[in-house]
Amino acid sequence: MILEAFVSKRTYLFTLSLPSSIEWHHPLPPADHSYNDTPVLTNY
Repeated sequence: MILEAFVSKRTYLFTLSLPSSIEWHHPLPPADHSYNDTPVLTNY
């Protein structure tokens, strides 16, 4: 559908990533996906 809009030079109703989406308002990577130290894996 999007390809057809480009080919026919019509506008389409939505985009896959909007500049106002929430991802643009947060630093990358998110704080809870960052580690101060390397995580330690243990066997139980």
